[in-house]
Parts: sequence; C-alpha cells; structure tokens
Amino acid sequence: MKQILNFIQGEYAATDRLFDKHSPLTGEVVAQVHEAGRAEVDAAVAAARAALAGPWGRMSVAERVERLYAVADGIHRRFEEFLAAECQDTGKPRSLASHIDIPRGAANFKVFADVVKNVPTEFFETATPDGRGAINYGWRTPVGVVGVVCPWNLPLLLMTWKVGPALACGNTVVVKPSEETPQTAALLGEVMNEAGIPPGVYNVVHGFGPDSAGEFLTTHPGVDAITFTGETRTGEVIMKAAAQGARPVSLEMGGKNAAIVFDDCDFDAAIEGTMRSVFANCGQVCLGTERVYVQRPLFERFVAALKQQAEALKLGVPDDAATGMGPLISKEHQDKVLSYYRLAAEEGATVVTGGGVPDMGAQLAGGAWVQPTIWTGLPETARVIKEEIFGPCCHIAPFDTEEEVLAKANDNAYGLACAIWTRDLARAHRVAQRMQVGLSWVNSWFLRDLRTPFGGAKQSGIGREGGVHSLEFYTEQKNVCIKL
Repeated sequence: MKQILNFIQGEYAATDRLFDKHSPLTGEVVAQVHEAGRAEVDAAVAAARAALAGPWGRMSVAERVERLYAVADGIHRRFEEFLAAECQDTGKPRSLASHIDIPRGAANFKVFADVVKNVPTEFFETATPDGRGAINYGWRTPVGVVGVVCPWNLPLLLMTWKVGPALACGNTVVVKPSEETPQTAALLGEVMNEAGIPPGVYNVVHGFGPDSAGEFLTTHPGVDAITFTGETRTGEVIMKAAAQGARPVSLEMGGKNAAIVFDDCDFDAAIEGTMRSVFANCGQVCLGTERVYVQRPLFERFVAALKQQAEALKLGVPDDAATGMGPLISKEHQDKVLSYYRLAAEEGATVVTGGGVPDMGAQLAGGAWVQPTIWTGLPETARVIKEEIFGPCCHIAPFDTEEEVLAKANDNAYGLACAIWTRDLARAHRVAQRMQVGLSWVNSWFLRDLRTPFGGAKQSGIGREGGVHSLEFYTEQKNVCIKL
C-alpha cells in the first residue's frame, strides 16, 4: 500500500496515526496517509522558523529567484509523476490536469519569482527645514512563517499559488493539503530538495481540521500569517483562530457565481464557455457557474443547446482521452451534491437533464459519480439558487432587462466571479463594473493573468493575491527615512 508521509525539515516523517485515501473513481483505498499530530506540527513550525533565521533568510532575491526557477523546472521534469498523483487523488481527466493543474502549478513559482524581482517599492524625496532634505524608501521583509491551508479541487495549482509568492518573498511555509488530495504536496518535497531549497523552508503536514493538523497549524503561535482556500465556514473558523495574535489572513472562500447571457452574444461561444464554467472538473471549481441568466429571446434555444452538450459529456476514467468529466472528490461530497439534486426537485425545479447517479458499470460503481444536471423554473428565493453546491449543475433563468439581471445576479451572499456574454462593448463595461464580485469575465471564463488581483467580495473572501497584491500579503513593508 502506498504511504503518504509528512515532509518536515527536508525529510519525510512517518507517524503511527494512519488514515485511508480512497479513490474517487472506485471507492477503493489507494494509499495510507500519515496524520500529523500536535508534535509534528510543532516540529514543522520550528523547522520553518529556523530556516527563516538561517540560510533562506540571508539569501538574496537573485538567489531565491534562481532556486524557485529550479523548482518549476523540477515539476516539469517529473510532470508525469505529478500528473499521475493528481489524477489518482481527484479522478479528474488527464486532459484537464495536463493542460491546467500541473503547468500552472509550475508556473506559479516562475511568475512570482519574476514579480519579486521586478516590482519596485516607493521612493520619495522629502524637504527639510535646513534645506538638506531626506529620502524615504520602502523595504520589503518577509511576513515570517506562513500557514498554507489548501483545498482538494485544484490541489497542486492552488497550493503553489500560495507557496510560490510566499517563498519568493523570503517566507517559509507549513502546508496542510486537503486530506482528500495529499499526494502532490508531499511529492513537491522531493523537488524542493533537488532544487536546493534549504531544509525547513517547505514543510507539509497531513490531516484533518478540528483536533488535527489544520487546527494545530492555524492556532499555532509560531505561525505569522495564514492563507486559506476552501469553504466559507472553515474560513470563518480560521479567521477566529488568526485573531489570537492579530495575524493577517488571506481567505478565498465559497462562491455562487452567475453567468449573464445577453441576446446579442456570440451564441456558440456562450454555450462553449458556459459548458466549461458549469461542468469543468465536475463542477468543483470555486470560479464555476451555478446560476445562469439568459435574456428571454434566447432562453429556450440556450436551454436546449446546453442540455444537448451536457448529455454528450462522456463520464469516465482519467486515462480515457474521450473523458469529459470525472467523479466528484469523495462519497461524502457525492452525498452533499445529491442532497441538493433532491432539494431542487422538492423546491419545484424542472429537471432539464440529469439529477441523479449515472450507471458507470460494476468496476466504477463504488465511485463518487453524479450526472451533469440542469434545472429551470425555480424562484430566486430557492435554496438551490442561494447556496453553493460545488457540483456539475446549474439553474437557468430568463431575464428581460439589464437592471433586472443585475439585481438578481448580485442578490447573493457570495461575490467571487461572474461571466458576461455580450457583443455590446458599453454594456460589457457597465455590467462588469456593477457586479459585486472580485473578478468579472466578459466573453470568456477562467482566462487568468497571474499579475492581476484575485479574490472575492462579501462572503467569498478577504484580501487579494496575484502580482503585486501577493507581495502586499506575503511581506511587511517598512519605510526607511534617511536625513541627508
């Protein structure tokens, strides 16, 4: 049986507390994961603090950049290993992971190494009464030891989205990957060693939330900042923990994202984009669409076309090139998504397609499979319209006017992202700016430039990361004032 170990002080560490990692494809146990207790978290934080005061803390920006480029190159060299681990943990198609998860996981190190190398700080000349003057300049220092708590939907990509800028800024990290997806975070330890990253800079502890590695890490007094991606309830718990010691947090949390399709859109592009935003990664994307609003003249045609495309999706295993959608992450998550499928029917939805569990045959019967699902006919007050489901499903509703759809799309506790489909340039700007979200896409979805700010409004999060915005979180900027 494959063993997934903790990674502390540059070495892999076993414990006597094991938990099973189940395949989302079949339900079978594919690995045993060594759970970190309080002692292992203490050791990881101590290692991170020692590395911060040691060679990593004394390393120049140019030296750090060189090492982080080597980490990115190491991921590419071992691309197939990372791809196999990611697909085994998540069940997602290789075609998806090979084009997005692993390349972006590597790119995060190079992009943020370049940001740190190239983004300047402030400089001011200041007048003084004696006429000699003074200069003021900004100087960035690492925030310290960063606790990194990661989700299971894009494990490597979202982990390195945090670890890349944290290390580029000179911090050290203790990573707690999801218990559902531990493999790529553990494997990255080998790449760190190969790239010459000093021991203790990158540490990984496995486990759960309460009374396990997650709680021990986020409440640890030796952790100086916490960055988290996951559901809002967990983020609230982490924020409370971070209040002890007034530690900064970056929280990217839940979403109930809307797509707005105007009747002047490029119809084929809107269908293709909405298919991706609803069903990609089995709907397990924080930026995914669960509410679709279509202008009335286009409504019936749009529903029919999306139904046809959804029913043509091939559900299958990662290695099958024809697979368009894999399973959900776990049986537990399958139960949650299916409970919303039942709730939609109870609330009076018209099931356009899906709504249950597909027949995947005897070999895959134990997996966490659900059908791609589309509903219509629900009022805006329905729970299925208001609550995040995080599965391959959406509700499509008609609208008549721009003002009407803005009111409906913004009437939600979350505010992460939206997708707007229109050929009217003035309307595109108006609607994108009035949406209460952190990211408005126009005629696209999941098109990312890593230099831009990323984060959510309302209950979707606190703070922004990406480009210079990551530097603001992962460093403390001091002002140095020198009298001439």
